[in-house]
Amino acid sequence: MFGLFKKKSEIEKLQEKYKKLMEEAFKLQSINRSDSDQKYLEADQLLKKIEVLQAK
Repeated sequence: MFGLFKKKSEIEKLQEKYKKLMEEAFKLQSINRSDSDQKYLEADQLLKKIEVLQAK
């Protein structure tokens, strides 16, 4: 209940964005392979940012 108004940390925001990108890439996989690859690349770059922030 007390976490209801808690603001999300930078890592949590990036993790949500990563999850959305992975879902979009998966959906595009059967439609347009090049767009799917681009989404996977963006997600990979975002994952690297998350890992850097977690290492601090």
